[in-house]
Amino acid sequence: MKRRGRHSGGAQTDMNEQHKRETGHSDGSAPEVCRPHATASLDEAQLLDTQRAFDSVAVDYDGPRGNNELIQRMRRILWDTVHGEFSNASRLLDLGCGTGIDAVEFARCGHHVVATDWSRQMVERTQARIVAESLRHRVTVTHLGIHQLDRLGDGFDGIYSNFGPMNCVPDLGAVAVECARLLRPGGRLIFSVMGRLCPWELGHYALRGRLKRAGVRAARSATAVGMNHHTIWTQYYFPREFYRAFTAHFSMLEYRALSLFVPPPFLVDYYRRHPRWYECLGWLDDRLGRLPLLRDMGDHFLIVMRRR
Repeated sequence: MKRRGRHSGGAQTDMNEQHKRETGHSDGSAPEVCRPHATASLDEAQLLDTQRAFDSVAVDYDGPRGNNELIQRMRRILWDTVHGEFSNASRLLDLGCGTGIDAVEFARCGHHVVATDWSRQMVERTQARIVAESLRHRVTVTHLGIHQLDRLGDGFDGIYSNFGPMNCVPDLGAVAVECARLLRPGGRLIFSVMGRLCPWELGHYALRGRLKRAGVRAARSATAVGMNHHTIWTQYYFPREFYRAFTAHFSMLEYRALSLFVPPPFLVDYYRRHPRWYECLGWLDDRLGRLPLLRDMGDHFLIVMRRR
């Protein structure tokens, strides 16, 4: 899942409507947001709920709405960041690889990638993609949730996760400990995480009188989100709230907003009506998205950390 304890992978973009578009749900309907759970930690039943949800959509994960222009824009930012942080032939770990789009990109550039996902169906899609691209010598695909990192050996130069898998893990502190073990000294973490404050989403639902839906990201506990008649359990974060779980083992290098001025991927129809105007908003994203206060907002945020 790209997202998952997670959601599985490459999994594109938020576990509400963004998740549908980013990860390939092509019907355009809004998933149902359910009740918050009593605690932020997810139990085994909730992890299995999330796994089944992503298994159920793996076939069309890369559908026309699931890999749209705004998703591609966000994806390129993570790609550029990874390319800037690692030399060729680095050993990388992909958490929540989804259908393997990111793993293929980095393998083509000479990196060796271990691609993992909690959804078995996503893993099968990734394996098929790797075979089709003749990259089996550079990519190893494993059915593994982010909460199971203790099963992996160490020696990685970097770990990345795209489009929110980190929002679906049971215990961020435990993940931080495992990431520190898996990485070589000075290794990097590069995560794209669903943020707590998305102005576009807030305004979109508030203007329609759906105030409860508008405030769903404010929940301080794990929230159940319906998708394809299944449930995804997710937790939203501010960047420094997220970093708090990693601070003992990692120093923060930078973070920036993703889809702050430009609409989030589930509102891609706005972009398609006036692409030139929204490209101007993308210009603002690129130049202002790292500024204090502004970088704490947006559909997602990109955070880069270095192992101490």
